[in-house]
Amino acid sequence: MSIVREGAKLGDKELTIEHGRMAMQANGSIVISYGDSQVLCTACDGGEKEHLPFFPLLCDYVENFWAAGKVPGGFFKREGKPSEKATLTSRLIDRPHRPLFPEGYRRDTQLVAWVISADQVNDTDVLAITGCSAALMVSDLPFNGPVAGVRVGLVDGEFIANPTFEQREKSDMDIVLAVTDKAIVMVEGEAKEVPEEVMVDALEFGQNAVQDVLELQKRLAEEVGKERMDVADKELDPEIVSAVYDEVHEDLAAALQIKDKLERYGRQDELKAQVVEALSERFEDREGEIKDAFGDLKKSIMRKRVIETGERIDGRSSTDVRKVTVEVGLLPKAHGSALFTRGETQALVTCTLGNEYDEKVIDGLEDDYKKKFYLHYNFPAFSVGESRPFRSTSRRETGHGELAERALTAALPDFEEEFPYTVRIVSDTLSSNGSSSMAAVCGGSLAMMDAGVPFKKPTAGIAMGLIKEGDDHVVLTDILGDEDHMGDMDFKVTGTADGITAFQLDTKIEGISFDTMKQALLQAKDGRDHILGVMNETLAEPRKDLSENAPRITSIKINPSSIGAVIGSGGKTIRGIQDTTGASINIDDDGTVKIAADNAEAAQQAIEIIEGLTAEPEVGETYLGTVKNITDFGAFVEILPGTEGLCHISELTEGRVDKVEDILKEGDEVLVKCLDVDMKRGRIKLSRRAALGEQKEGSEE
Repeated sequence: MSIVREGAKLGDKELTIEHGRMAMQANGSIVISYGDSQVLCTACDGGEKEHLPFFPLLCDYVENFWAAGKVPGGFFKREGKPSEKATLTSRLIDRPHRPLFPEGYRRDTQLVAWVISADQVNDTDVLAITGCSAALMVSDLPFNGPVAGVRVGLVDGEFIANPTFEQREKSDMDIVLAVTDKAIVMVEGEAKEVPEEVMVDALEFGQNAVQDVLELQKRLAEEVGKERMDVADKELDPEIVSAVYDEVHEDLAAALQIKDKLERYGRQDELKAQVVEALSERFEDREGEIKDAFGDLKKSIMRKRVIETGERIDGRSSTDVRKVTVEVGLLPKAHGSALFTRGETQALVTCTLGNEYDEKVIDGLEDDYKKKFYLHYNFPAFSVGESRPFRSTSRRETGHGELAERALTAALPDFEEEFPYTVRIVSDTLSSNGSSSMAAVCGGSLAMMDAGVPFKKPTAGIAMGLIKEGDDHVVLTDILGDEDHMGDMDFKVTGTADGITAFQLDTKIEGISFDTMKQALLQAKDGRDHILGVMNETLAEPRKDLSENAPRITSIKINPSSIGAVIGSGGKTIRGIQDTTGASINIDDDGTVKIAADNAEAAQQAIEIIEGLTAEPEVGETYLGTVKNITDFGAFVEILPGTEGLCHISELTEGRVDKVEDILKEGDEVLVKCLDVDMKRGRIKLSRRAALGEQKEGSEE
C-alpha cells in the first residue's frame, strides 16, 4: 500500500496526517504530526455487543516515555498505569467522538492514541483528538465526522492556536475544543477570570482555526477511506410504543413531577415493572423492547414539558437555582472544612495544609514538576443510594477533580513568596443529583478560606443543560441528574464575580451553536453570582489566622555561603536543630530556608537557632564572645558561631599591654566591639577597649 500524506496550516505550523505506513491491520490508522510531536492513532472494531444498553466505546491515550527520550521512573523502569494526564486525555478523545456515532450503534469500538514522538514544545493531547477522528475517517466504522481538536491561548490580548508549552505559561486562558465544520462538540479548559464575551470569541477563533484540518480529513477519506459498514436503524415496534403509551403515559407524567429524586425513581421503577407485566403476554419475549419504549416515553414527556411550558421536573423555571446552604468549620480537627448543599447534591470538602514534602510529583512526557496545589474528587456509591466496592479512582473522578482544581487555580496565592504551603483539597460527594463537581468548586473555595489560606476571591460553579427539539430550545440553569441524562448538553462553568476560571462542555447531539453557547454562558453567570451571594453570607473572605490545627510554615533567607554552617558536618547540625525543636527544615541552594512545625513556638525556636548560626558581624555592634586563641599580637574571639575576629593587643584596654595573657586567657568570655569587617579577606577587627569605653559611658549616665 502506498503512503499518503496530507497537510494543512494550523496556527504557525503545518499539521500533517499520514496513512499507509503504520498499524495497517487496524480498521483505520494514521500518524499525525505537528512540529516534531507525532501520535499514531488507530480505530478498531471488536464486534457486535447487542446486549449492551450503551455504545461500548473505549478510548486510550498512551504515553510512551521513549517518545521523549526518557526512561520511566519507579522500580520496574517501564510504562505502568496511565498517568493523570493520560487519563484526562483519554476523556478528551472520548467526549467529542461518542456523540458522532449513529444512535443505536453497539459494536465494541476502541480508539488508541499512541504517542511516538514528544518534542517538549507542542502538546500531543489535541493531536490525539484530531488523529483519532482521522483514523475513523479512513476506516469502515460508521462515524459522522470529521472532528478536529485545537488548543486556544490568549497572550497579550491575542488568541493563539495550539500555543507551545512556553506560550501557555504566559497565557490568560488554556482551553481545548473539538469542533465540526458546523458546531462545537466539546470544550474543556481554564482561564484567569476571562469575561464571557472574550470566551465566546475564543471559541469562534478556535473553530475557524481548524477548518482546513477538517477539510484535510475529508480529502484523506476520499482518497484512502474504506466503504462504511451498514448500521441498521433499530426503531422500536410502533405497536409496542403505542401500547406502552396507553398503559402508563398519565401515571408516568405524574411521576416525573415528584421532586424528591429517590421517591421519583422508585415510582418510575414501579411503573416500569407494571407495564412489563401488563404487556408481557401480548409481546412475549420482548421485555427489552418494552423497557426501551418506557425509557423513550419518559424522555419524551420530560423534554416536551420543558419546551412547551418551561416547567422542569422539580417545578423550577429554566433559570432557577435550587436552594443552596453552606456550613464551614464543622470538622474540629480538619484544617479547613465546608459542607456545601445545592438541592439534593451535597459535598463535604476539606482543606489540608502541608509542607514541601507533601507536594505532588508529576512524572510524564514533559519535564517533571511538582504541584503545591491539588484537588481530589471522590464519588462513593452511597451518594446515589447504591452498593459498590471501593476500588481505584475512576476516570470520571479524575476528570471531575481536574476540572474543580482548574476552577480554583486562578484565585490561589503565590506559594513561593506569599504562602509557602502545600494545599490539598478533597471533595467527597455525599449526595448527588446533578453536578457534584461544581459543588466541589464551591466547597473547595470555602474550605480554603476556612483554613485561613489567603485565597484571593470566592469561586463558584454551576452546570447548565439544554433541551433542543427542532428549532426550539431551552437552556437550563443548575441541571438535575435526569436533565443531564435526558438532555442534550452538560455545560459546567466556574468563576469569580469578575470572570470565568474554568469550564467544560459535553454534548449528546452533533454540536452547539454559538448563539446557544453565548446564552448559556450569560445565564450561567447569573446562576454563579447567585451562588456566590449565598456563599458570601457565610464566609466572604479568608479567616485572618490559620487553623490552630495547621502546621506553621515560614521561610527565611540566609547567605548561601552560610548553608554549610546550618547543615553541619554530615548533616549533624541540621538534625540537631530538628531534634531539638521538632521542626522540619529544608534549605534551597539560593539560601531560602523553609521551616515547618506543629506550632508557632517550635518554628520560632528553629528560626532563632538558624539566625544565630548564620548571623554576619556588623560594624559598630557589641558582642559577648569567647576567646579561642592567644597570640603575641592579640586574641582571636568567636563573636558568632563559627565566626572569629582579632582583638589586637593595642585594643585590649587603655594604656600599654605587655602580654595578652595579662588581660585574657583562652576560654574567657569577653565583651568586644566590631570595628571593621572585610569578609572577602576573612578579617574582622574587634576592640575590647571600645566596648569597655561604651560600658563606662553607660554607667556614668
